[in-house]
Amino acid sequence: MSAGGTGFRDLRSDFPLLAASPELVYLDSAATSQKPRAVLNAIREYYATANANPHRGAYKLSGAATDAYHGARREIARFLGAADPDTLIFTRGTTESMNLLATAWGLTHVHRGDRVVVTRLEHHANFVTWQQLARAVGAEFRICELTPDGQVDLDQLRLLVTANTRVVAFGHVSNALGTINDVREIVRIAHAIGAVAFCDGAQGAPHLRVGFEQLGVDAYAFSGHKMLGPMGIGGVIVRRRILDAMHPYQFGGDMIEFVFDGDSTWNVLPHKFEAGTPNVEGAVGLAAAVRYLDALGMDAVRAHEVTLTRYAMEQLATIEGLHLFGPASAEARSGVVSFTLGDIHPHDLSTMLDVDGICVRAGHHCAQPLMRALHVTSTVRASFYVYNTAEDVDALVASLRKAQVRFHAHVG
Repeated sequence: MSAGGTGFRDLRSDFPLLAASPELVYLDSAATSQKPRAVLNAIREYYATANANPHRGAYKLSGAATDAYHGARREIARFLGAADPDTLIFTRGTTESMNLLATAWGLTHVHRGDRVVVTRLEHHANFVTWQQLARAVGAEFRICELTPDGQVDLDQLRLLVTANTRVVAFGHVSNALGTINDVREIVRIAHAIGAVAFCDGAQGAPHLRVGFEQLGVDAYAFSGHKMLGPMGIGGVIVRRRILDAMHPYQFGGDMIEFVFDGDSTWNVLPHKFEAGTPNVEGAVGLAAAVRYLDALGMDAVRAHEVTLTRYAMEQLATIEGLHLFGPASAEARSGVVSFTLGDIHPHDLSTMLDVDGICVRAGHHCAQPLMRALHVTSTVRASFYVYNTAEDVDALVASLRKAQVRFHAHVG
């Protein structure tokens, strides 16, 4: 299989870090993606031509910063399929977004005796957040288990989502296994009894055509740094009726309408939930990232990853003692392969791969409840994105074989 077989030209030249390190095989995009030159240039251009505090000044430069910030919001909302850009609230990323929902919505709408449902697949940001809300208000916290191939057990979910369920929180795509969830069916189950459906899209937005309106979720959170954008910027799209029913969870500049001695009133959306000076550079950089992804085409991004993942699964299956976790089909997962290799500890294996310039993640992937269900403490995770090629897969497989020999020679 050749790199060209995935349908993309080799994109490494678009990414300065990768272009400067031709021997580097970066397979940790599920943790954070590399940044294309277009994103770096957009941030540089903003600071060179439009840097000012938005919303705060009646002068042209401040107006330019305001336009850059809200122009970026419109671009990102369009990319994610949200019809109302003002319902996209900028945050530092998915973790802050889920905490915003649990605090500003959950503390008011979830009560003692209610039920909160998550899945066994969740990242800690979408597990601990709701676990601790349930503990704080006296609600029941329930976990939907998985099928043997690492997918959410929808039959069990239908039983768990009872009349007293207030929220079903779930990921679009598992960061640890790559499992792509049936979002529309999970939403249907939640909405059938009047619960809200909140989706962690940190691993969905970079890899799939989202279509917020079509998915039907009540909130969709995302992180810019996983989709070619800067760190420290992300957001959550929330149905307006839910935002209108939420109180601010941070107070300060911009989010107020009037401040009286004894009380205050709140600004309109999206300002109500964006207190203080905003991260304009992050928004501008993320807008450049979605333009880059748009130019590639999200259907092409998906096809590229399916081809690479299928090839990786085929090649990994030839390594004796390697155990691959998650769905058996490349079409049922994102560009993630998570595995163990014999009795080599994942951290040791990751270190041995690093000697060959192979960057992978080893650990519990912020998914300890999932690791317990898999009966492991950690796995090695290789994750692919638009700049990866079949040659990267070949390098991974070759390095794994070398690591196997080195390990057995050492322990022998």
